[in-house]
Amino acid sequence: MMDTTGTLFLPPGQSTIAPEVDSLFNFILYAGTIFFMVVVGLMIYFVIKYRRRGADEVTPDIAHNTKLEIIWTVVPTLLVMVVFYWGFHIYLKMHVPPKDAFEVKVTGQKWFWSFDYPGGGNGVNELVVPAGKPVKLLLSSKDVIHSFYVPDFRIKMDVLPNRYTVTWFDAPNPGVYNLFCSEYCGTSHSKMIGTVKVLGEREFAAWQESSSNAGAGMTPETYGEQLYTARACATCHKVDGSQSTGPSWKGIYGHPVKLADGSQVTVDENYIRESVLVPGAKVVAGYQNVMPTYQGILNSKQIDALVAYIKSLK
Repeated sequence: MMDTTGTLFLPPGQSTIAPEVDSLFNFILYAGTIFFMVVVGLMIYFVIKYRRRGADEVTPDIAHNTKLEIIWTVVPTLLVMVVFYWGFHIYLKMHVPPKDAFEVKVTGQKWFWSFDYPGGGNGVNELVVPAGKPVKLLLSSKDVIHSFYVPDFRIKMDVLPNRYTVTWFDAPNPGVYNLFCSEYCGTSHSKMIGTVKVLGEREFAAWQESSSNAGAGMTPETYGEQLYTARACATCHKVDGSQSTGPSWKGIYGHPVKLADGSQVTVDENYIRESVLVPGAKVVAGYQNVMPTYQGILNSKQIDALVAYIKSLK
């Protein structure tokens, strides 16, 4: 049974593997605490009992105690073997997903997560999965090392450039859970925060249908504003005129900007589109070339909506 209350050290466990991870953690914690108390307690006791009481008192010359040395060698060795076997068993379970798992491609890049679903859907910083079904994550990075970490599920996996890593989970309870990058990956590492949304069977089916019709019934400006947050543009670009990792979008459309190479360009539709797909082509002076490409993440309709939104920011 899963722990839904949490403890001083751990949040509530919300995956099927969480109780096993928590049991091992608690065993190590309690065993370490007991040994600490025993060792420190004996140290204090021996310091008091065998303290030197006079100038002529000499410490007895004791070479060793065979029985004691066997005990303090065998007992820790057995505990280490137990922890190794226990931990390796859980490790194998966490890294071998079931054959019928729902697979999602996860890409980490500075500084957001993108998700590609079976059937062509995609999303940024919000992983949507069905409740009570194994979910396999195929992870890779476009730039540096990241680490995919969901504390409530007790899963953490390094996300590496030029190779794939795999992890999986089964979350029985619908809800929204925090997702973090737990590997320092640059200036905005602390902003690389997302969520895992676990939906019931009907809700997940409805989400799949609605995601294929994203933007329907909205004006381009409204859809672009929604994408500004949903696609993590807000991480680096502000719309209130303040500066961040990237230039502010407020009032930028139709105005000339100076580029890092000393040239100048007017911000129009083509410039915005190029900056989304090939961000390193024309870098604004005073900013680093750190923006990732959104090629394959945003389609033409979504890029048009972002252009419309930027044009509306007078």
